[in-house]
Amino acid sequence: LRKYAVWATAGCLLVALGLGGGYFLWAPPRSEHDGHDHAGQETAEGAPAASLWTCSMHPQIKLPEPGQCPICFMDLIPLAIPDGDDRRTSLRQLTLSEDAARLAGIRVEAARMADVSVQTHLFGKVAYDESRVGVITAWIGGRIDRLHIDTTGEVVRAGQAMALVYSPELVAAQAELIQAVRARERVSGGSGLVAEAALRMENAAREKLRLLGMGKAQIEGMVKRGTPADHVTLTAPKAGIVIEKKVVEGMYVQTGMPIYAIADLSKVWVVLEAYESDLVWMAPGKEVAFSAQALPGQQFTGKVVYVGTSVNPATRTVEVRVEVPNPELALKPGMFVSAEQTDANAERARELVIPASAPLMTGKRAVVYVADPDRPGSYEGREVVLGPRTDQGYVVRGGIAEGELVVVQGNFR
Repeated sequence: LRKYAVWATAGCLLVALGLGGGYFLWAPPRSEHDGHDHAGQETAEGAPAASLWTCSMHPQIKLPEPGQCPICFMDLIPLAIPDGDDRRTSLRQLTLSEDAARLAGIRVEAARMADVSVQTHLFGKVAYDESRVGVITAWIGGRIDRLHIDTTGEVVRAGQAMALVYSPELVAAQAELIQAVRARERVSGGSGLVAEAALRMENAAREKLRLLGMGKAQIEGMVKRGTPADHVTLTAPKAGIVIEKKVVEGMYVQTGMPIYAIADLSKVWVVLEAYESDLVWMAPGKEVAFSAQALPGQQFTGKVVYVGTSVNPATRTVEVRVEVPNPELALKPGMFVSAEQTDANAERARELVIPASAPLMTGKRAVVYVADPDRPGSYEGREVVLGPRTDQGYVVRGGIAEGELVVVQGNFR
């Protein structure tokens, strides 16, 4: 067995030596450049040794062979491998052939200086002017014996009688004044100190009645009669419309309890809801035009008097308050309105603007693609600082200069 194993091993060695000798004898001579990568080199005629194939709709797709785009299944188009100065110098730089740019619908416009204006559309409703709402309260505790105005919605004038209140406290205060007046009259010819003390007591009694709600005419009439009145009449502090009535006849009230609320509707508020992005154009003193759904064909104007200091977390809006004259009382609280505010200040400095379709919002930043004037078909992604959006486009605070061409159609996302 050992003899046969030796002969088998020798035979295998001979076969291996024969194959190796044949390869070295008949193999073609190697070039000194073999093993080097020829990708990207050009032939002697100047044509690229290799080409890439890309999609006109998805330029990020680059394949070594023709075929279809794996995203949209459009036919790929050739994209020559750049050489020398044509190679990309930035990760945000893209170069398209003339055919690729045409198929992608690339269109550019120049960044320009312009007078900016904006038209803001807002919605809201009519509300009471809080500074023109008055409340009639009970100045003393007692019983409501009569209501001169017993329904809401009635129009009242300033000083008009509203309710008649019976109060034992008021009767006692009036009796004190009558006694003080009589005491002063008795000592009027006496010593100066006594007369002065009597006068002070009378004045104190008058002030007490005034604080209890009696008017000057009512006090003088009571003193002239010489008998206390057991009722006090509550009067309207201002002209307006009764919007609340909180008591009924026969009801007992305590000091400070509200009885009526009156609103003067000759001026009203329009409360609008403005989005955060619109606040830059809102400021007190600016005029706002609006119309009400209940009054078609009528246009109203007012001035902004207040811009809210906080954002509604549910709607992400801020309250904007507009003061509006309402001499004919056509506007009624609760009406829905749609408003339009135009900001076009001729004194504002001109701004650098680009079309609204130019910037690509990535969430944290804004990027525009700028065309290279020295290399047709080359576009560089550049980060810009944007200001507010206007009717002319976005205001640019930094990143590009006037006259630079930005891509406004066919942007690369």
